[in-house]
Parts: sequence; C-alpha cells; structure tokens
Amino acid sequence: MKKMLGLAVAALLLAPVAANAQEAPKGFNACKACHKVEAGKHGVGPSLAGVFGTKAGTNYPEFKYSDAHKASGLTWDEANLSKYLADPKGTIPGNKMVFAGIKNPDDLKAVVAYVKGLKK
Repeated sequence: MKKMLGLAVAALLLAPVAANAQEAPKGFNACKACHKVEAGKHGVGPSLAGVFGTKAGTNYPEFKYSDAHKASGLTWDEANLSKYLADPKGTIPGNKMVFAGIKNPDDLKAVVAYVKGLKK
C-alpha cells in the first residue's frame, strides 16, 4: 500500500513536467533566453505554457505585458503566432520583445507546433 501511495504522489508531482516534456526544436533556443515553458514560471518574458488559443497579453494576469500586446486584439492561433514569431515588431508595434524573429520557415513551423503543445 505504501508503495502504491508513493507512486501516486510521484506521478502527481511529475505531471506538470511531463505535460511539457516534449523536446524543444532548435529554433526555440533563442526563445529560452527569456521564456519558460512551465506554467506560471516567468523569465524576462512570460511563461509560454498554455499561451496557444489565448488573447495576447492575457495568459498570466500577474505578468506585466506591454500595452501593445494587450491592445493588439490578437488571439494566439497558428497564423497569428507564425506571423508574430517571424516579425514581432512588425506584427505588434511597440511590444517589448527584443527579438528580430525566426527567419527559417522550417524552424518557425517547428516552434509554432511546439508552443501549441505547451499546456498549463
């Protein structure tokens, strides 16, 4: 019985990690400098866990998003996320992200798929 309880506790503790355990594509390396993939853990930028399908600037109320993000009206779907990650300043002028964008189309597609799979 103790062994079963121990396994159940371990499974619960590891569940959030397992949810985002997929390996990040190489195109995500630049993102890692500022963003975390664990829910609620922020770096210079907000956590990306659960961002897919949300409105820009709303996923984590405790994070101080730029006014530009909050006013953009964008929902992070595949099209908007692809456009933004290819050209952040052109897509949301005035945003705080200091990143020029992902120029390689294959890397861009892989990063969008990866972010889409990140769960809260």
